[in-house]
Amino acid sequence: MAQEIAPGATIGILGGGQLGRMLAIAAAQLGLKTHIYSPDPDSPAFDVAAARTVAAYEDEAALAAFAGSVDVVTYEFENVPARTAEVLAAIRPVRPNPRALATSQDRLIEKQFLSSLGIATAPFAQVDDAGALARAVGQLGRPSILKTRRFGYDGKGQTIVREGSDLAVSFRSLGGVEAILEGVVPFVKEVSVVAARGLDGAFTAYDVCENQHDHHILSVTRAPAQVTPEAAQTAVGIARHIAEALDYEGVIGVEMFVTEAPDRTGVLRQSIIVNELAPRVHNSGHWTQDGAATSQFEQHVRAICGWPLGSTKRRGAMVEMRNLIGDEVNAWRDILRDPDAHLHLYGKAEARPGRKMGHVTRLIAAAETEKPKGG
Repeated sequence: MAQEIAPGATIGILGGGQLGRMLAIAAAQLGLKTHIYSPDPDSPAFDVAAARTVAAYEDEAALAAFAGSVDVVTYEFENVPARTAEVLAAIRPVRPNPRALATSQDRLIEKQFLSSLGIATAPFAQVDDAGALARAVGQLGRPSILKTRRFGYDGKGQTIVREGSDLAVSFRSLGGVEAILEGVVPFVKEVSVVAARGLDGAFTAYDVCENQHDHHILSVTRAPAQVTPEAAQTAVGIARHIAEALDYEGVIGVEMFVTEAPDRTGVLRQSIIVNELAPRVHNSGHWTQDGAATSQFEQHVRAICGWPLGSTKRRGAMVEMRNLIGDEVNAWRDILRDPDAHLHLYGKAEARPGRKMGHVTRLIAAAETEKPKGG
């Protein structure tokens, strides 16, 4: 078994955004220090960390010094250069492991990995140039979604290929980089599983949650998702299969589509199709901060330190999390007046369109979830 990290130790976190900030807060509550490494001098995570390093992810001297000052390294986002993880892993344990990072940061490799496990995904094709795009469209049809293989999030790095779309223009619009074309999945819901796996192989998952997006950015998450028990069990089983295949350590987010179709007897059945992996704490897991016995952030800290995993039991009949995007954060006073609301702000100086500035969670009682009955 990998070495356990004791209280009083220091966790190194790559990335200084809101996820790093919330990880640092959770670590402090468990008697652990954090050292944030980020190239952005205005990183909000710096405000709550014991130490900071402002340097490029390619600065190997800075990386070595950083690794030497911590006991374990983790990350808050997956677009860390592979070489960065290799340099750090030679000095200190990196959790989740560099293989999980490499698998999730390239959409093609991720889809191929999922397919190798027998897990359903959207149909996909590799696109390295405009000619390959034409062949892929011929295979998958229109509409379909062209995505960069790397560095895409919140709807960035992708474009829809519609009837009449100029394929050469579509390919150039993403910078002419290596891409992947995905077929459109006729889903009825978007859900996710936030789960954790410990150093000893222990696994636990939170309730499957249901997600709503606005302009490709997560807007609202509700737990539990309104899916069949069979679909929920399948979704959690898929997340466990992925975590075990990657020998994963930490919290993982698995984004999924739910589709519906009648079986041979005409009964409507739900199926699960995996969309993307996130080898880290996940936006759709923010509801756990106030809505679960153990938040996803504390759970991640426990997992990478080799500590027992915490309870994922939900509090309340339903929990809702709403992101505060851009100017929505200006309603903070009204949110604070709401006795049922729990406000979390990220300490970002400027509210810009599409920028996540905070979130608010609400625990909903059973009576509030019941639909009114007709007279």
